[in-house]
Amino acid sequence: MYASSKAKALGCFQDFKGRGEPEVPSAVACLESSLESCLTFCGLPEEPWVSLRTTTIIERRNKEFTRRTKPREIVAGEISCYKLLAFISLTMEVQWRANPVGKVRLNLPFFKKFTQER
Repeated sequence: MYASSKAKALGCFQDFKGRGEPEVPSAVACLESSLESCLTFCGLPEEPWVSLRTTTIIERRNKEFTRRTKPREIVAGEISCYKLLAFISLTMEVQWRANPVGKVRLNLPFFKKFTQER
C-alpha cells in the first residue's frame, strides 16, 4: 500500500505471499483475489495517493454526523433526518473541494513556510 509504484507493490505482495501463505493462506488468497482492485490508485497521478490510501474522509464524515445529530433528541421524521445528513455531506464536500485531495498539506499555514519558493 505504501510502495512508490505498482511494480514495487506487486513485489511486496510476492514477499508477503511467500511469508504469509504457510501461516494464513486464507488471508493471502483473499488479498490476491482483490489485489488489482486494491492497487487501482496506482494508475492515478502520485499527488493524491496519500489521501486515497486512508479512510480518514469516511471516518471524519461519520464523526461529523454523530456530532451534529447527537444533540437533537427528536428529529421530525425520517425525511428530515435524511435532509440533515445530506446538508452535512454537502457542507463537507464544499470544504473538501476548497482543499483538493493530495494538496491539503500544501494549503495548511504550517506547511506554507516550507513550500514557498525563495
